[in-house]
Amino acid sequence: EVELPASVSTAVTGQSEEWETSSRSLYLALGLSVFLVYVIMASQFESLIQPFIIMFTIPLAFLGTVIGLKLLGHSLSIVVFLGIIMLAGIVVNNAILLLGVINARRADGLSAALAAGEAVRSRFRPIFVSVSTTIMGMAPLLLETSTQAQTLKPLVISVVFGLLAATVLILLVLPAFYAALEDIRPRKQGHAAVTGGH
Repeated sequence: EVELPASVSTAVTGQSEEWETSSRSLYLALGLSVFLVYVIMASQFESLIQPFIIMFTIPLAFLGTVIGLKLLGHSLSIVVFLGIIMLAGIVVNNAILLLGVINARRADGLSAALAAGEAVRSRFRPIFVSVSTTIMGMAPLLLETSTQAQTLKPLVISVVFGLLAATVLILLVLPAFYAALEDIRPRKQGHAAVTGGH
């Protein structure tokens, strides 16, 4: 709305300009990181479905990042996107830990719902401690008000809030999603025989 003289021109620079030039490579880096995480988990669990359940936690982390940025008045930037790429590798750790226990309980003959409940009860404390130490390690930078810290603060916000949201939803959504998915999958005859004998 400002009327400028004819000799004055305007241009978008700074973070917006950097985002325009780097967004494509950042999207590629995010997609590549998610793909590599999926491939590693597929080889570890020897399943294509279970890694998909774990990958479901990544959008939950992104939801927490968006909420944190909104609450603290920050916008999407290259630094924030780097934090999101970090989250793609961080949040799956707790999901892998939880799913590993669920599979162990299933091997003991428990139903999907009971195995998920047992896993949440037994893994709640280790997951809580792991998340707490990560957040506490980043808390000083999150509370720092110096000019130098402002550059990295959006990255810390994206990681901290994303990790918080992902952890809460992992403990609630992932077990329910696993149980629902197992209910609609056809059961193998061999597994049914073992469960019945148990």
